Amino acid sequence: MQTANSRPVGELLRVWRQRRRLSQLDLACEANISARHISFLETGRSRPSREMLLHLAERLEIPLRDRNALLLAGGYAPVYRESSLDDPALRPAREAIDLVLAGHEPYPALAVDRHWTLVTANRALGPLLAGAAPALLRPPVNVLRLSLHPDGVAPRIANLRQWRDHVLGRLHRQVEITADPVLAALHEELCGYPVPEGGEEADGVDYGEVVVPLRLRTERGPLAFFSTTTVFGTPVDVTLAELAIEAFFPADPATAEALRQTAAG
Repeated sequence: MQTANSRPVGELLRVWRQRRRLSQLDLACEANISARHISFLETGRSRPSREMLLHLAERLEIPLRDRNALLLAGGYAPVYRESSLDDPALRPAREAIDLVLAGHEPYPALAVDRHWTLVTANRALGPLLAGAAPALLRPPVNVLRLSLHPDGVAPRIANLRQWRDHVLGRLHRQVEITADPVLAALHEELCGYPVPEGGEEADGVDYGEVVVPLRLRTERGPLAFFSTTTVFGTPVDVTLAELAIEAFFPADPATAEALRQTAAG
């Protein structure tokens, strides 16, 4: 059943199709059905089956949370459960996250939810947050806010303009993909933070166009990192699908050695 505030299922399908920049013919080819049928579904002339909604959601790469909303709008029960992180059903996943984070030491790594709220981190992350305002470190900690806030890590980022553009661009793409209002508000907030003046400090290392480094000024001298993001493959739980592990690697030998010495000390 639809709620009073829900959109018709056909309208939701059209919104997601347009968000993916697909024509009705494009989606029809992707889904191996006729463009006419897509048109009928979007206008409400045909009622989609549960299987058709799941099929189209897969082709449109709709997040699991929104797939449940699509099913509800079509009059069907959600198929993806949403568990809390302390649910026993997610214990194996939590143990896997802890194992990955611990195994990444002495390099920093953290796990975040869909809104970039810190879920957990390894011991190597703490020293990199030195100097951040206590208010920004009190849970719930938003790692993007912590990164770019004038009272956060931002003053110690040597290439702040470059890193800021990278973070905002990445967040903007995420907003386009998900249409999440919380992420949209976060993007607007971060865009309002002061833009660094002047040129960036050079470190003498050419990273090319492969990665955007994060270069920090620390008590152990300048440190340079690049990051990778890991998500769970084919999850069937909404919470698990929205978790991501951000792992930072040393971008030069000096950073690797400094992190090893910090861990040993």
